Amino acid sequence: MSRLYARLRASVIALLAFGAGLSMVLLFAIVLVNALMRYFLGSSLAWGGQLPIFLGIYGVMFGIALAYLQDRHIRLGLVVDALPRALRERLFLLVDVSVIVLGGTLAVAGLRFVESRGSMRVSGMTGIADSLSTSTGLSLFKALGTLAPYQFAMVIGGVLLLLAGILRLIDRLTMDHTATTTPSEGGI
Repeated sequence: MSRLYARLRASVIALLAFGAGLSMVLLFAIVLVNALMRYFLGSSLAWGGQLPIFLGIYGVMFGIALAYLQDRHIRLGLVVDALPRALRERLFLLVDVSVIVLGGTLAVAGLRFVESRGSMRVSGMTGIADSLSTSTGLSLFKALGTLAPYQFAMVIGGVLLLLAGILRLIDRLTMDHTATTTPSEGGI
């Protein structure tokens, strides 16, 4: 494996891990603050119920790409491990190509979804979006009150899954077995 490819792969893994981790930390922090406010002050943040849902979606999108790239996703290993090695390797190549196609399809479908329904308002987010827009003077914050930035997670998830599929395919084609784990080595 070339040094440039190894650096690219490590950078993509770091980006995916950071995105998934940040999404989950923010989700947890918002839920915690919202619960504490509700308990001690009797009221909670208006957007405290909606935003964690959207952050969870982003976290899942980063997480699925990370899991696939690291070959730590859930699979039916009982059946696959029973196959002869040559057949198993061909099957994994087919799966990689399928993931690339599915990632591209998800990205395109997500983009069409944003185009058709992205302007719909999110009731729990309109107040904070309007406040941010008014206080900063930047009208782009009004978009946070619509579904577009949250539906865009599908586009990002599709692109990330496509990228993870391409990198896994490169790993398999170059026969770099150090990037592949087996169930006995810690894979799932």
